[in-house]
Amino acid sequence: MSVIQKIRNRYGKIAGAVIAISLIGFIIQDAASGRFGDMFGQDNSVVKINGEKIDEKEYSLRLKQYEALYEIYSGGKTLDENTRAQLNGQALSEMVLEKLVDEQGGKIGVTVTPEEEKELIYGANADPMVQQFKINGQEVFVNPETGRFDPLRVKQVEKEIKQNDKTGKLIDGWEALKAYVVRNNKINKFTSLLTASVYTPKYLLDNMVNDQRQQASANFVKVPYTAINDNEIKVTDADLKEYIKKNAAKFEVKEASRNIEYVTFDLTPMAEDTAKSLGELNKIKPALDTVSKKDAESFVNRNSDDQYKDSWYSKKSFQSRYADSILAMPEGTVFGPYYENGDFTMVKMLEKKQYPDSVKVRHILVKTKDRGNDMRTDSAAKKKLDSAIAELKGGADFKAVVMKYSDDSASFDKGGEYEFTLEQKEGISKEFGDFIFDGKKGESKTVHVDNQAYAGFHYIEIIDQHAFAPAAKLAIVNKALEAGSNTDRTVYAKANEFAGKNTTGEAFDAAADAGHLDKRNAADIKPEAYTIPGLGPSREVIRWVYDAKVGDVSPVFSMEGKYLVVKLAAIQEKGLPELTKTNRPMLENAVKMEKKADMIAQKYKSMNSLDAIAQAAGQPAQHADSVAANSSYIAAIGYAPKVAGYLFYKGFQPNTVSPGIQSGDGVYFLSLISRWEKPQDPMAEQSMKQQKMMMEMQSKNAMNNALRDMLKSKATIKYTVKNM
Repeated sequence: MSVIQKIRNRYGKIAGAVIAISLIGFIIQDAASGRFGDMFGQDNSVVKINGEKIDEKEYSLRLKQYEALYEIYSGGKTLDENTRAQLNGQALSEMVLEKLVDEQGGKIGVTVTPEEEKELIYGANADPMVQQFKINGQEVFVNPETGRFDPLRVKQVEKEIKQNDKTGKLIDGWEALKAYVVRNNKINKFTSLLTASVYTPKYLLDNMVNDQRQQASANFVKVPYTAINDNEIKVTDADLKEYIKKNAAKFEVKEASRNIEYVTFDLTPMAEDTAKSLGELNKIKPALDTVSKKDAESFVNRNSDDQYKDSWYSKKSFQSRYADSILAMPEGTVFGPYYENGDFTMVKMLEKKQYPDSVKVRHILVKTKDRGNDMRTDSAAKKKLDSAIAELKGGADFKAVVMKYSDDSASFDKGGEYEFTLEQKEGISKEFGDFIFDGKKGESKTVHVDNQAYAGFHYIEIIDQHAFAPAAKLAIVNKALEAGSNTDRTVYAKANEFAGKNTTGEAFDAAADAGHLDKRNAADIKPEAYTIPGLGPSREVIRWVYDAKVGDVSPVFSMEGKYLVVKLAAIQEKGLPELTKTNRPMLENAVKMEKKADMIAQKYKSMNSLDAIAQAAGQPAQHADSVAANSSYIAAIGYAPKVAGYLFYKGFQPNTVSPGIQSGDGVYFLSLISRWEKPQDPMAEQSMKQQKMMMEMQSKNAMNNALRDMLKSKATIKYTVKNM
């Protein structure tokens, strides 16, 4: 104790100072990484919309909400990387849209009041997503007696969730849904205001009716671009840049993007990996030969990458090129190992039977429980079902009895009828499935089922059974053929060597060509993207891309089943695009077509008859009849709006020759024969009214779909790529 006391006396003040400094350090570090980060020059935003930021914490919270919603509406499916990337992108996109709608909608008073929020969640006309809210795949706000949404059940179920949800997942999902519904309602309000303003004026309809009546016929000669060889056309960078400027509206980039080129080093299993997977199966094959039907499930679950499925397989459901051989085996026989779809597999025939491919049934269900909550006792349920059966035996209509007695509201509109395939057998209650597939057409039976969704007594009638065929119960043991650690190290070493030796764009290209590597490209990669087409989830790559300069070569990225090395090929900021390897071929082709069109037009400019042009060009003179002024399509030509438009140009007179008109894959020379006006169609006005409705509907849909882009185009949006 004396030693400890001496330390306290001599070093107590020093230790206190050290602790104090450490605490201050922790506080500063936390502040710098938290909501006070901006005070220390650190940008914690994910994106800024007109200066208003969405920070990392806000975005992370939204993403958790989306993940909670996914778990509920996917039926508890595992969230894989592809889906996670989609949720990331969707969450960010929705948050940006919400900010834009808040800003613009706020100016005109678009809001959601507390009263509206209450109605959206708890009201008789609650949002459809609320009405369809599911737990364990079943809608929970539906009254089993009526089969309809019951608003009184919302608060009741909400209370039960809060009391009984031990994991907190259902609570999180329900709260996330409520928040989403309210946010989405504001967006819908704003969108409705815009789409409600769509209107087609009468003068436009009158013009359409008039244009439909205007007709023309003409002769024409088409001189294809192939009449001029490509080597006669020279295209310079100046030509390409001028073409971009001339077509600025077509090429203007609304949002910054990046183009990359990349090579992959695939994790292809080597011989030692094959030997390992195959060896593991051969090692346990003698044991599979002797395993009994009773022990097959535990054997498969211990030794296979995939768990045992207690299913009956038919030729239709057993997807394998060896299906015929396997299904023809005697009971107790083992087939394999064989390689298929990335796995080595062995199959043992456990049992064989003739089963129908599908069964049509009808039933009446009287529940004893609903989602685990007691509804009635077994004796009360049985008594109610016996009353239903008695009415059926007395000649009552089955559908009427279903409506009166059944608790399966989903089958009301079908008179209690269902049709199940053999593949669905394992997914329905065992007692139910065993009877309808093992029983015979015309038989009926009452079975007791005890599960989460359909606990109670079922009265079942087998209406029909179709296409009896051999079916089998199989023990399937598989081992995936995957790249082992040695293969992984070998492939990574190759990728790392490539990246380390080729650190410039020129070296990257030369090494890829010399090594005959498959160099690919990906264009138009946006800063907010989470996936790259052809690569899948790629957020780490996108972060690197937006921190690199053109020509930079990346370190090695680990992807699903491969390693990746990337070169930043081009940076495209907002505005007109620069010339790149990606867009050059398309631009060169367009400029060549323009130059060829000018050459063709000039070559035949002085000729004053179509026959002369046809003879000189070696092309036939053709005829186009009954071309309407409101049509951009000509039967003899195809889609040619410029050609159709010129036929109705007032300065174009009959028996003259038009200048060359560039359209499609050639240049057209026209000679107008006549124009005339069709008689008024007595149904034209009615037709135009229908067209007016269609146009307005199309305009509303287009406006609705384009809302996000319209708002974004007028906003200043800056993504902080490193924080995403």
